[in-house]
Amino acid sequence: MSQAKVDQYKKDKKNRKQIMAKEKREWFLTQAAVGLIGAAIVVWIGFSAYNVITAPKDTGAAETVEYTIDSSALTDYLDTLSED
Repeated sequence: MSQAKVDQYKKDKKNRKQIMAKEKREWFLTQAAVGLIGAAIVVWIGFSAYNVITAPKDTGAAETVEYTIDSSALTDYLDTLSED
């Protein structure tokens, strides 16, 4: 081995605890982030399914609304036009 490789190995061996702690910390944070994203997706799907299930059902019978209009004034006006 070259001297540079030996020096790098000694440096890595000296800092091995810190390197391993950093790797474990990064792994834990990655797993926590993936878990939170997964939980958010599951909650979103559950909420959407709940909204679909509890939505009011359409019975197919539409409610009809009737309006009455007094058109006597319009009829009187049209009658005066046809007389001329």
